[in-house]
Amino acid sequence: MSALTFLGAAGTVTGSKFLVERGQQRILLDCGMFQGEARWRRRNWDSFPVDPASLDAVVLTHAHLDHCGYLPSLVRQGFRGPVICTPGTADVAEIVLRDAAHLQMEDAQHARAGDYSRHDPPQPLFDTEDAERAIRLFQPATGRVELDGTTVTLHRAGHILGSAFAELELAGESLLVSGDLGRQHHPLLRPPEDPPAVDTVLVEATYGDRQHQPLDRAQLGRLISTTAARGGVTLMPAFAIDRTAVLLHELAGLMRDGLIPHLPVFVNSPMALAALNVYRAAVTNKSPELRPELLGGPDPFDPGTLRLVHSVEESMRISDPGRPAVVISASGMATGGRVLYHLERLLPGKRNTVILPGFQVPGTRGRALLDGARSVKIHGRYIPVRAQVVGQPEFSAHADSDELITWLSAAPSPPETVYVVHGEDHARAALANRIRDELDWTAVTPTHLERVRL
Repeated sequence: MSALTFLGAAGTVTGSKFLVERGQQRILLDCGMFQGEARWRRRNWDSFPVDPASLDAVVLTHAHLDHCGYLPSLVRQGFRGPVICTPGTADVAEIVLRDAAHLQMEDAQHARAGDYSRHDPPQPLFDTEDAERAIRLFQPATGRVELDGTTVTLHRAGHILGSAFAELELAGESLLVSGDLGRQHHPLLRPPEDPPAVDTVLVEATYGDRQHQPLDRAQLGRLISTTAARGGVTLMPAFAIDRTAVLLHELAGLMRDGLIPHLPVFVNSPMALAALNVYRAAVTNKSPELRPELLGGPDPFDPGTLRLVHSVEESMRISDPGRPAVVISASGMATGGRVLYHLERLLPGKRNTVILPGFQVPGTRGRALLDGARSVKIHGRYIPVRAQVVGQPEFSAHADSDELITWLSAAPSPPETVYVVHGEDHARAALANRIRDELDWTAVTPTHLERVRL
């Protein structure tokens, strides 16, 4: 008998971890951190439900923190097996884990200095040594991987560079884990491959209850131009992986088409700069993941006014540029990183605009800003919010409800069960209802730590 246990992303949109057991074999599908509300973040500090040393392997669908960020903690607790992923995910996850370790240590240091932690003394969840040990376990794969009788195949998911959905074949049964599915019209990446026929599907539901609207480029242009006209700065807290590259590509198009003035564009995030190098290398190497129209032309990520910020000193100098500009900085939900210094300086100014280009998890500063907070707490003190705050969910790299249903319906045959995961409860319930009503499949919204037979 094979079993599946939901160790994360069941009841919340983060912390993806799914344990598959067949006899004595244990494989963990994704290894993400919980983010957002304190009740979820505290789970990162819980002991892992099984002995990490007993895991035979970890399979990563992609390199976002809520899918790979718990890996150094797992290694700290004794995991030593292979980490199966695509070459692109290995390249990007290396950047993500090093940055996460740095932020963990930096946050603990800030908490010690400011005396605002619940822990005494404040400690990081993991450190740089744990991250490096995790990175050394990566085993990039491009085809089928055999793990003691279980076969793992990674298929293109079109969410970020290297992203995949994972197909497992074990003891006559088959399982598919969607990871995060990309859009049909991602500006940089080709769309997801169609799913194969399997017995069981785990599908994400980040946008399971809504549809994306097309990006109104003219409206975005007016927003940035109006901010510049009043002498303000447009700040975009952006995920370093993929979102920064997408925003640069869009800004280049807006300037080229005369929809915004030729403003200086600062990218201030070490992780974003490293990820941008990976995306540029993919363009140079003509990666099959990229849309063909990106290949063979000029740099698709440079609007002509691009300024890459490397040092902390330079970062502090441009925390408020003092003139109209666009600043892109991580993290995308304003949970940490250099963007916090920009928010401290820019949120109190009425001339400035903060654009939130993507999903904001409940409990994050980004969600608080999106929901109209009049002040937000940064580095232990409250900062007034007088700047204009605008959400731009059109930049999301997640498939919406219609795209998820279309993707599922492309399977050659119906699965026995679809487990709807990685979404807020209302989004999961809405998608599960659509799967039942429109596809006539069995769809379930599992609970945290629930265990089911395959």
